Amino acid sequence: MRLRRSVIALVAVLGLALVSACNNDDEGKQADTGLTKVSYLTSFNTFGREAYAYVALEKGYFKDAGFDVTINPGSGTVDVMKLVAGGQADYGIGDFTGAVITLGKQKLPVTTVGMIHQRSLAAIVSLEGYGITKPQDLVGKSVGDQPGSTNTVMFPVYAKAAKIPADKTDFIPSPPPALPQLLASGKVPAIGQFVVGVPLVEKADPKHRKAVVLPYGDVLPDLYGNAIITRTDLAKDHPDQVKKFTAALLKGLQDTIDDPAAAAATLKKYVPQTDVGVATEELKLMKPYVKPDGFNDPLGSVDPQRVQTILNLLDEAGAIKPAGSVKAEDVVSADLAPKS
Repeated sequence: MRLRRSVIALVAVLGLALVSACNNDDEGKQADTGLTKVSYLTSFNTFGREAYAYVALEKGYFKDAGFDVTINPGSGTVDVMKLVAGGQADYGIGDFTGAVITLGKQKLPVTTVGMIHQRSLAAIVSLEGYGITKPQDLVGKSVGDQPGSTNTVMFPVYAKAAKIPADKTDFIPSPPPALPQLLASGKVPAIGQFVVGVPLVEKADPKHRKAVVLPYGDVLPDLYGNAIITRTDLAKDHPDQVKKFTAALLKGLQDTIDDPAAAAATLKKYVPQTDVGVATEELKLMKPYVKPDGFNDPLGSVDPQRVQTILNLLDEAGAIKPAGSVKAEDVVSADLAPKS
């Protein structure tokens, strides 16, 4: 019995020693690098419009800020929010309005801490010859899009502003990479797409038709575009970390709009299937949405009054139920966003 107890005690001691050694190794690695591991989700796949995160990674902006960042492709605002809320990612990119609408339906522990786009990129895109040139032409038509995407989630709000019945347009679940080909083949007459996706859509069409774009921002000019999303506990407990990450990401964004071709080349380094020409054109189209004419505030900044205007708009459109149930502080941590 004594021998057995001695053996058990020895095993326990050895086990604790082993765990301690492993922990010390891990701490050593952390101390050696001095970097905090962070996982990041793009908003939607790895199209050209996502290049700024890879630019921040390539130029060492994340590392300089103290982060070891892993970038993974996202699959739309709703999925990005759920993955961040569940801890599978620390930061992600999603459409601000889509995020607000989602938070009106389910109370996920996420917040936004800065804006990538000061104007909404959301749009319905068609091709010449499909009979779609204005919002009214969408009635009775099918639109291919990823379930939970910005365009799908926001369509009822767009439809109300455009004075068309939202339930008369049918959204067909379709994977993001296949959308341009589905449109070109005529399997659907329109797709949900960001405005900057036009070069990709036109290149996919063997008939070389011009894209027809119906931007949501034409009837909803107050909407922001993509925002930086993180968990509420991370924003509350580690505000300095959030600010540093946001600043590093926005440095990559600034470099991207300053030199779209170089950013596209960087994206190709990390995503080999990238078409540099298409990605460059996407980024050129994105610049006025990141920094519109007359916008003199820091990149990424948030206007609390504008946020309230968006909430009022969504309340009036019936996108948030009950109206008034989502407050500005529920969707944005304005004190963490860049300021003048």
